[in-house]
Amino acid sequence: MPRKLLMTSEDVGRALVRVAHEIVEKNKGAENLLIVGMWTRGVPLAHRLADIIQGFEGVRVPVGVLDINSYRDDVSFLESKPAKHTNIPVDVTDKQVVLVDDVLYTGRSIRAAMDALIDLGRPSSIQLAVLIDRGHRELPVRADYVGKNIPTSRAEKVEVYVKEVDGEDGVAITNSTEK
Repeated sequence: MPRKLLMTSEDVGRALVRVAHEIVEKNKGAENLLIVGMWTRGVPLAHRLADIIQGFEGVRVPVGVLDINSYRDDVSFLESKPAKHTNIPVDVTDKQVVLVDDVLYTGRSIRAAMDALIDLGRPSSIQLAVLIDRGHRELPVRADYVGKNIPTSRAEKVEVYVKEVDGEDGVAITNSTEK
């Protein structure tokens, strides 16, 4: 299966604006929010959500970076790397934390991220925002905010591109055996 474009740059932008509005609506404002992007592509998405929220709420929501390498369950303790990219600018205790990732798949990365956040303090809530939900959960994890649901087979790979990392925005699907 060749690469098939599912979302253009404009589609990604519209999805993020909608998600930003949903976050503010659910949390009755932006005053007690902390947005935390999962390294790598969740980070620029988190910054964009904060920028969008600032644009219509006039409040700058702090943005953190979370590296879950040492919390993953698919690598042994000896193989795990220290979380060198983690940078949370404020105490997470009593914050409404919105965790941001590009793709929700099995739920294992999100479980690791929640463990990492809890090690930093006790948020009043942890909410999940993802650009893409592709299904196939292995853990009971669901997103509170979804840019787009894309039903997939396990043989397919969802590729998210963000301009800050990849030079362009978009979402494509390919067969996982192809590059």
